[in-house]
Amino acid sequence: MLNADTTDPAVLRELIAAELEAARTRTAGLTDCVEDGELTAQHSPLMSPLVWDLAHIGNQEELWLLRNVGGRDPMHPEIDPLYDAFEHPRAERPSLPLLPPDQARAYAHEVRGRVFDLLAASPLEGAPLLDAGFAFGMIVQHEQQHDETMLITHQLRTGPAVLTAPPPPPAPDGPLPAEVLIPAGPFTMGTDTEPWALDNERPAHRVDLPAYWLDTTPVSNAAYQEFIADGGYRDPRWWTAEGWAHRQRAGLEAPLFWSREGGQWLRRRFGTVEPVPGDEPVLHVSWYEADAYARWAGRRLPTEAEWEKAARHDPVADRSRRYPWGDESPGPEHANLGQRHLRPAPVGGYPAGRSPYGVRQLIGDVWEWTASDFTGYPGFRVWPYKEYSEVFFGPEYKVLRGGSFAVAPVACRGTFRNWDYPVRRQIFSGFRTARDAEAG
Repeated sequence: MLNADTTDPAVLRELIAAELEAARTRTAGLTDCVEDGELTAQHSPLMSPLVWDLAHIGNQEELWLLRNVGGRDPMHPEIDPLYDAFEHPRAERPSLPLLPPDQARAYAHEVRGRVFDLLAASPLEGAPLLDAGFAFGMIVQHEQQHDETMLITHQLRTGPAVLTAPPPPPAPDGPLPAEVLIPAGPFTMGTDTEPWALDNERPAHRVDLPAYWLDTTPVSNAAYQEFIADGGYRDPRWWTAEGWAHRQRAGLEAPLFWSREGGQWLRRRFGTVEPVPGDEPVLHVSWYEADAYARWAGRRLPTEAEWEKAARHDPVADRSRRYPWGDESPGPEHANLGQRHLRPAPVGGYPAGRSPYGVRQLIGDVWEWTASDFTGYPGFRVWPYKEYSEVFFGPEYKVLRGGSFAVAPVACRGTFRNWDYPVRRQIFSGFRTARDAEAG
């Protein structure tokens, strides 16, 4: 994976080519496993048909790499409005004259072939979009982000399972402390040096935080079941006014995809119904649910800055790492990423991926809701287009950090920021809780 020391153009081209291939292999795996009828169907009004994502991936690749970087003429300008994510809401996309699956695949394949020709000739320097291969990295991340979106669609679809993956490794034996103390003091949040970091991750800036306690691991299914059993969904004391109103409107009683049968909680996971594993991080909960649980537990959700300090700050060297474990790219021993497994690993897993403070599973497994609204950092500058981040800034969106088992390593780092509406549950979202140190 790319880092700040990757400067040799030949090495950079090889790395970009490998990342492009990895993303396309994953895209193919998510779209070739179902019949054309399932590709064109809308499995939820919250999501696009899979065939829209497939052609959108190709269209964005053509727009940014062939047109903006390569100066090429549009291949099919008439389809641009169909695949503009801001032109048509997801619920409307099935009614559009979308490319059928065979044409969508052919279009994406033709674009990719021309991109490889462009990559071979590109100096990968001399212009902002070219420096360190930024535009290529942006497109790789874009495709992998849509692969995660398509995996969400697979979770929402009904019918038999079509995806398989081995289970994640078990957590090591031995108890862990329930929480760790993060001492007061400043740290560097964000980045100025990550070559493929997106605009909302920049610039680096110092943040001074009071001391706080943070859960060592994400909240587990077993712990969340205690909240349910104690009437957490029926007691407005634990909910914000907006959250309680939403809980009532939506009839929320448990995480999405959970059901109660014969005194046991079951869940549907990619077409398979199974008992809810108590030792896994809770998944498919909204921000409102996470916030209510935290209040019930006498705690709160961590702020985004608290999450990042716990994940990146090295108190000995007083520096911020790329990842909790250091600066090296994620390996299978560090985190559950890249759809290697189709579920979170048990809480306490991946000891090699722990942060200097001893916090585990900050990267991978589940996206973690934070208390923070999505805004730009001090000195934020739009790059390379305002629709990536700036149009979403404001209190309507809450920040999630850390990635999930569905996130590719190339699109996940200690500075990466995700955001969504506080009602969203179809995403691979969980959480951990915090408390002020002075609270005792």
